[in-house]
Amino acid sequence: MSICVFDHPFLSGLFKDEAVDKLFSASFDVEEMIRFETALAKAQAELGLIPEAAALAIAEAGSSFQADMAKLNQATARDGVVIPELVKQLRAHVGETYSQYVHFGATSQDVIDTSLMLRLKVFRQLIQEKLAQLLQRLEALDQTHGKRGLTAYTRMQAALPVTVHDRIISWIEPLKRAPIRLEQLHFPLQLGGAVGTLRDFGDQATALRAKLSLMLALDDLPQWQSVRDIITDIAHVFVTLSGSLGKMGQDIALMAQGANEIALSGGGASSAMPHKQNPVNAEILVSLARFNAVQISAMQHSMIHEQERSGAAWSLEWMVLPQICASLAAALNISIRLTDQIQSLGKDH
Repeated sequence: MSICVFDHPFLSGLFKDEAVDKLFSASFDVEEMIRFETALAKAQAELGLIPEAAALAIAEAGSSFQADMAKLNQATARDGVVIPELVKQLRAHVGETYSQYVHFGATSQDVIDTSLMLRLKVFRQLIQEKLAQLLQRLEALDQTHGKRGLTAYTRMQAALPVTVHDRIISWIEPLKRAPIRLEQLHFPLQLGGAVGTLRDFGDQATALRAKLSLMLALDDLPQWQSVRDIITDIAHVFVTLSGSLGKMGQDIALMAQGANEIALSGGGASSAMPHKQNPVNAEILVSLARFNAVQISAMQHSMIHEQERSGAAWSLEWMVLPQICASLAAALNISIRLTDQIQSLGKDH
């Protein structure tokens, strides 16, 4: 047992995805936060809200900035968010002449939420690529084994004869719908200022948000700092996909009980019974689907923000959403490995 399976010394061999691990690392988070700050300054300069020289100085400083992570850790324990200390460090790096224009008119949530959206958008692309690979493998299995026979089971009891195709199609169809759901997701810029009204920018507020959204390739939506259905929608699509993978895993684990429905290669050794080859990957798909099913409840709780901002609901997202993403990536990786393990499906009629 450990606190987190995704970075555990040996459990991570089963669960970890290097690309996703990087996306949700502190260093990459800070990198995207600095990207926000430099883009914000550039957009403000283009609208005449700050001097152009200030934006250039901030961009130059941002390109060489290295955060003091130990101080960020200490300050977050005090402030509850990392941004006051991060901005302090960036201002010192920019220098006294233009330091006042760093983070001008923004608030901590603007930086943190935008960094999250930048990374979630990349995560979606990773998921889309893995999903396409899995669909190709399942369609190949269908081509190879689809006409062979299986016994259908309803309510865990033997029912009527079916084909392997009938079973595989129940795995494929929800996965074919998933890309549509993924493509429909919104990944918006967060820019509201202290209370979500962008008051420091007057009649240029809307133009600033539109310009910055374009620079960062994020959706331009009205402030959503206390309206979290956007985040919950993203989480729901991810959790639904992991549930579909869990159904496939459950079917394969049950098929592995019989002697002639499926043949799997590799792994699954038992320390007590050398003759066994446990369907480990299939079982873990079920575990991950159930884990994520629990996490979506917490995401629903995190929607309840008090008035214009909630520290409690917001920090709950930080605890839960990365776990959902890591679980989905693990499930897709394991699904690909599992399909590669299938040597035969069904039996001759």
